[in-house]
Amino acid sequence: MQTYGITYDTGWTSGPGPTTYEPFDAEVVRADMIAIRDQLHCDAVRVTGGLVDRLELAAQLAADAGLEVWLSPFTSDQPPEELLDTLADCARRAEKITGAEVVLVTGAELTLFLRGLLPGDTLEERIAGLRGPRPTDRLNAFLAEAAATVRKHFSGRITYAALPSERVDWTPFDIVGMDLYRTPENAEVYVHALRVLTEIGKPVAITEFGCTAVRGGADLGAKAMALVDWDGQVARGLTADVERDEEEQATYLRDLVETFEAEGIAAAFWCTFASRNLPHRPGGGRADLDQASYGLVKVLESGEWEPKAAFAALAAVASRDENRR
Repeated sequence: MQTYGITYDTGWTSGPGPTTYEPFDAEVVRADMIAIRDQLHCDAVRVTGGLVDRLELAAQLAADAGLEVWLSPFTSDQPPEELLDTLADCARRAEKITGAEVVLVTGAELTLFLRGLLPGDTLEERIAGLRGPRPTDRLNAFLAEAAATVRKHFSGRITYAALPSERVDWTPFDIVGMDLYRTPENAEVYVHALRVLTEIGKPVAITEFGCTAVRGGADLGAKAMALVDWDGQVARGLTADVERDEEEQATYLRDLVETFEAEGIAAAFWCTFASRNLPHRPGGGRADLDQASYGLVKVLESGEWEPKAAFAALAAVASRDENRR
């Protein structure tokens, strides 16, 4: 595998209220990017979030640290015309970033997060609509327009972060990208799914994979947010008693990276470096929100972070072949 990456959240929101990264601090971001380079030994960082000023700042700080940047606007509930404007803005900003290669990700999981592909004005309504027909033609028409829009302003490589259920026409893109978690439901076909992607004939990036550091976290896949009792966008606690198991998270990471390496995947991004909206509270129990976090670090109430076992696991696999850098 050429690129060992990590997702870095700059703040996401699906409605009124705080983002997932508050307060946003440029000096903290700078230090995090250096840690990602020097301690995690990653090659790349997928910078995500819904606020373009933060995306540009974090992307340049990542480039300053010598990391390849995957600039990935991640918005919710925008109609198509507004997202096209956002993507054009991000493309212009991405073109100005200096010091490292930049890949532009033209959205993520848009069947769910873009208004107009499925019925419903909210994410919850669109999730319910997944049981109906797939909006494949409408999705691919939008993605073709998105690719053409960003290429007017950006000269680098582009991709899209797809859901496994989306049947994407990858013709407009340089890289095939998919958010692909392994769960009991897809474990038997997971390798086959990777091979289907590599047979397209373009470099393949797993733009998102991961699990939480609890017993049974590997089986939850992308559904660990259901462990959280939400008040709007603020986490009040956990909905059930869970048992912290950092080694399960580390084992999942090692297993998946080994699979990606064996199947010729070009790049993979663990989700995520830190979940600052889910702080670690020593003593466990339902108040310890970090147990529902995909982060490789646990964020303390002070804002400082401590590495989990999976942090060391990624550092070990990413540093095995220094010649790839």
